[in-house]
Order: sequence, then structure tokens, then C-alpha cells
Amino acid sequence: MEEVKEEPKEKLTFFAKLKKGLTKTREGIAGKVDAVLKSYKKIDEELFEEIEEILITSDVGVNTTMEIIERLKNLSKERKITESESLKGLLKEILIELLDKGQENEINIEPSPAIVLVVGVNGVGKTTSIGKIAHRFKSEGKKVLLAAGDTFRAAAIDQLEIWGNRVGVDVIKHQEGADTAAVIYDAIASAKARNIDVLICDTAGRLHNKKNLMNELGKVSKIVEREFGNATQEILLVLDATTGQNAIQQAKTFKEVTDITGVVLTKLDGTAKGGVVLGISAELGIPVKLIGVGEGMDDLQKFVPKDFVDALFGEED
Repeated sequence: MEEVKEEPKEKLTFFAKLKKGLTKTREGIAGKVDAVLKSYKKIDEELFEEIEEILITSDVGVNTTMEIIERLKNLSKERKITESESLKGLLKEILIELLDKGQENEINIEPSPAIVLVVGVNGVGKTTSIGKIAHRFKSEGKKVLLAAGDTFRAAAIDQLEIWGNRVGVDVIKHQEGADTAAVIYDAIASAKARNIDVLICDTAGRLHNKKNLMNELGKVSKIVEREFGNATQEILLVLDATTGQNAIQQAKTFKEVTDITGVVLTKLDGTAKGGVVLGISAELGIPVKLIGVGEGMDDLQKFVPKDFVDALFGEED
């Protein structure tokens, strides 16, 4: 009986999960945009102001919103659009363009070996994301190893071990309070000895002291460069979508201290603030690579700009 119950769950497509996960954001952005467009007969300044307000209150950010509205005005003039409801198609087009960073939306782990450093403040879902990324690569047939480099919290080390056991990958760890760079050093040695395809390293989870953060990540970078210079490298920043504009502030700080190559945005299913995806892409120029749309092991999905915008506006797959 249980197997029959599980069957429909398995059949839920990535797009369907994405659409379900974006329900709150869709109500906050697309639902309101639809209502506004229906209430206007013609396109005028007031209509643009209403759309602007919707975007700002959905945590898209002021600068990004202004850019979107400017493009919307210009494009509607260019294409001689007079029907207000036709603006929806233009808005979608602009959002896809804003989010699309080409192939950069992929986590780059080729050629092997690859090292993925994961940064982010405590509480954003960093360790959980690492576990889910490890699961994804392992199910693709890769040999994966984890490094518990967030040594400030004993809980972070324990949590990573729990995920390692769930996924079936080993975790290299030291005791609480150990030097992060030393953990990464040992993990690299182990990855080389075992011919690991992907080494995923948990790192600093504190932001209160930028100088300490910079020193810690600087030491890790030197170790990686010296010991694993031939490896393909990614530095992923994990952000919590429910924090809205605060997530963008965190990203700015991390960007100052390390060379972020991509963003993992968690808890998108629990918030109406999914507009923050647009702000991250536009203001920071960092591609969003993975988004969390649920609690399950497979619910950390590859970010596909067109799918995201289609799901946001309630389109069908």
C-alpha cells in the first residue's frame, strides 16, 4: 500500500515542485500584477507606479525595481503596446533576461577533481544544503567527500556527519574550535588519496567580525591554491530567502571578502519574498545556481531562469 502512496510523489516534476514552492511569492508578485493590469484600461504612469510598488514590497529591491520599470516603459513604447494586459508578457521577458547568466547557472564540477567551498551565516540552511548537494552529485555517480570546516559550532560538525550518513558519503572533521584551514588541508589530502570527484567544504558561519572572516577564508583559499590548485573550484554562498533584503546585505559582505561564484537560495517555499532572487542577480551580478523549494532531499533544485519566471507567473510546464 505504501508504495502506491509514494508513486504520485515521485511523479511530481521539478517544474511542479517549483510552482508549488513559489506559491507565496506568486501571490505576492504575479497575483498582484495580474490584478493591477486587469484594473487598467490603458497604459499610463500610474500603472507603472503600481507595478513598481508591488516589486519593491516583494523584496526585489529599489535599484532592481527601477531598472525593471525603466525597461518595461522603453519596451512597451518600442513595441507600440497599448493594452495593459500585454505588459505581463513584457515583464516576464525582462525578468528572464535579468536572471539569465547563461551557462553560469550550473555548478561547475568539471573537469574532476572539483572543490566546492560553501559559505554563509549560521541558520541559513548551509549544512542542509551541503547534504543535498552531496546527494545530488552522488546520485549522478560522482565520488563525493565532505569537510566539516565550520568548526566554531559543534552542532555544525555533528549536523554534517548526520547528513554524511544519510547520503552515504564520508566526512573529514576535527574537534570543535579547530582551525578551519587545517580541516580543509586534511580533506584535500584525503580527496587526492581516494580519487574523489567532488570535495564539498563547509566553512565559516560567522559574520560579526569581517576581519576574522576575511582571515579565515584567506587561509582556506591559500591552502586550496597550494594543495589543490588543479581542481575546478566553486565558492557558493548560501542565503535564506525568508530574510529578503538582509540576504542581499549578507551577499555584499561576503562578496567583499571572497570571490563568490554562485548563490544557493534556501527556504524559497516558505516566503513571499522570492523577489530577492531578482535583486541578487541584478545588484550583485552573482548567478543563482540552486534554489530550495521544499524539505525533501531532491528539493534543492537547479535554478533555471525561464522555469522560475514561468512558475512565478503560474504558467504551465
